[in-house]
Amino acid sequence: MIERCPSPMRRLRAAAGLAAFLLPLISLAPVAHAQSPTARIWFYRDYSPYVNTNYATVSINGVVAGSVDPYGGAIYRDVPPGHYHLTASSYVPDPSQSADLDLAPGQEVYVKIESLPAWQTPSLSSTQRDTYYLRPIPPATARAEMAQRRSF
Repeated sequence: MIERCPSPMRRLRAAAGLAAFLLPLISLAPVAHAQSPTARIWFYRDYSPYVNTNYATVSINGVVAGSVDPYGGAIYRDVPPGHYHLTASSYVPDPSQSADLDLAPGQEVYVKIESLPAWQTPSLSSTQRDTYYLRPIPPATARAEMAQRRSF
């Protein structure tokens, strides 16, 4: 028995049908992009009923990064590697309130927000003002402290 060869038109239709079937599947495949790795900065607080219950607003290089709640909250920001100056909004400026960090690609740092409620206004001696200090904490210590809190 002799088999017939499919005509060129038939082959073209089969190829077009196969392409129409495979094209949507190819577009679903993940595409690798060349992206620069980032570093991550965590800001977190301990809950203390004896300090203020205001949110601590933190900034990275002078730009507000967010606010951390006073009930053991935490936030993080992914940033490109580089040098960063971290600050928290405070009523009384103090040179030791900020932190400077040099971050490498893939590095994760933890910055604890501590509150000092002792600052008082001269005219209202019973009024306490928001005064925050940023302290870099070793990753193992920070992770252990954060694990004892609610889920983030």
